[in-house]
Amino acid sequence: MNNELNVLLMNDSFPPLIDGVANAVTNYARIINKELGKAAVATPYYPNSDDSQFEFPVVRFPSVDTTPLVGYRAGVPFSAETIRQLSSMDFDIIHSHCPVASSMLGRVLRDAIDKPLIFTYHTKFDIDIQNSIRGRILQESAKKMLVDNVAASDEVWAVSDGAGKNLQSLGYEGDYIVMHNGVDFPKGRAEEGYIRSVTEDLDLPVGVPVYLFVGRMMWYKGLRIILDALEKLKASGQDFRMVFIGGGGDKKEIVLYAESLKLTDKVFFVDPIGDRKALQAWYCRADLFLFPSTFDTNGLVVREAAACALPSVLVKGSCAAEDTKDFENSFWIEENAESMYTLLKKLGSDLTLMEKVGQNAQDQLYLSWEDSVKIAYERYGVVLDRYRSGGYQKREKISDQFFTASADAIKNVLEAQRRRERVFEQARSNVREILSTIDGIENTVAKTFERIKYANAMLEAGMRQKFEESREALLKEFDRYR
Repeated sequence: MNNELNVLLMNDSFPPLIDGVANAVTNYARIINKELGKAAVATPYYPNSDDSQFEFPVVRFPSVDTTPLVGYRAGVPFSAETIRQLSSMDFDIIHSHCPVASSMLGRVLRDAIDKPLIFTYHTKFDIDIQNSIRGRILQESAKKMLVDNVAASDEVWAVSDGAGKNLQSLGYEGDYIVMHNGVDFPKGRAEEGYIRSVTEDLDLPVGVPVYLFVGRMMWYKGLRIILDALEKLKASGQDFRMVFIGGGGDKKEIVLYAESLKLTDKVFFVDPIGDRKALQAWYCRADLFLFPSTFDTNGLVVREAAACALPSVLVKGSCAAEDTKDFENSFWIEENAESMYTLLKKLGSDLTLMEKVGQNAQDQLYLSWEDSVKIAYERYGVVLDRYRSGGYQKREKISDQFFTASADAIKNVLEAQRRRERVFEQARSNVREILSTIDGIENTVAKTFERIKYANAMLEAGMRQKFEESREALLKEFDRYR
C-alpha cells in the first residue's frame, strides 16, 4: 500500500469521557496521524471538552444529555452541517467503533462520499441493553437496531473471537475478522525506586504475594469470586495482600462486603489512577493479576499486565483467556470462588513460578498499540481495494422515511428536554417568589413587634396620641397581606 490513507474514526465515547473504547479510538488516531497517514475523529459534543490537546482533528456532532439514564450523552447523527463538514475532508475509510449513533452517522456519510464503512465490535452490548432497558420487547428492539447497524457495514471486526461469537448470538449472521487491541505500556518493568515510591503507602511486606485487580468496580467483573476466595485463603492461614484499583457504581457495596468478610487488614482499595506510569508501577509491584471476568470481550488489562511480566488468573473459556495457556502464560480457573481459592492455595508463596509464567506472558501475549494499529491500517488498504472493485455486497441506503422517523424522534426528545427545563425554571421562579414573600412577611413581623413594643412604651407613658399613630401604621402594614 503506497498511498497514505485518510481515516475517519467514529465513536460515541471520547475524552472527556474515558473508557476502553475511547482509549482505543484515541490510540488509532494518534498512531495513524503520527506514523501512517491522516486521521480524524467524529464524536458527540460534550460540554467543556478540550480538543486542542489532540494532534488530529476532532469533529463534534450534536448530542442530547442522557447522562441520568445511561451515564453518557447520546449523539444525534442526522446533522446536515456535520455531514457537509465530514464530506469535505476527503476520507478514504470510515471506521465506526460504536453500533449506535456513530454507525448511523457512518452509514449516512458512506452514502454521501461512497467510501467503505468498517465496524469494530468491542463490548457485549446484550449486557448493556439488559442493564439499561426494561422490558423484553424493548430489549429485543434495541438488539435488532444494533445488529442492523452492524450488518450494514462493509466489513466487521471483533476485538476477540469471543466478542464475535457474542455479536452472532445477538442475531448477526455475517462474517467478522478478529483485530486485537494493543496496550500503551512499553514492554518491561518500571524503575524499582519509582515502584517503591508509588506503592509505599500500603502495607505490602516483602515476600508476601501481592494480588491485583484493575478496572471498573462492578460485581459482574467477578469481584465476589475474588473476595470469597480470599476469605477462604485467609482462614487457611496463608498470608497475602490484595489491591483493587478503580471506581464504579458497585464500589461502595464491594468495600462493605470486604469489610463484612473481615479482610480489611489484607485488602486495599485505591481510586482510579489516570497516570499511566504510576499504574504501570502497580502492575510491576504485584505478583498475580486476578481477573475472573466473563463480561470483558478483550481483557485489555490482561495485556497490560503481560507488558509488565505479570501473570493473570483467568476463567477458562472466557474472552480474556483467548490465546493463553494454563500454567504457561496464565493460570486458569472455573468461574467460582472455590476454584480460585484452590489455585491460590496451590501457588502459595511460589513467587518463582509466578515470575516464570509472567515472563512467558510478556513474551507471548504482549501487543503494542503501534503494532495493533499497523495491522489494522494494512487491512484498511485491502478493504478499500475490495470496495472499489465491487467486492462487497451493495448496502441499502438509509431511507427518507427512516430519516423522517428518526428526526421526529430526536425532535420529540429535544422538545421533552426543553419542556422539562421550562418546568424546572418555572419551579425555580416560583420558589424564588415564595422565598421573597416569606422574607417580606418576616420583615413585616419584625417591624410589627418593634412597633408593639414602642406602642406599649408610649401607652405606659400616658402618650395616647402616639399610641394611636402607631396603631394606624400597624393596620396599614397588615393591609398589604389581606
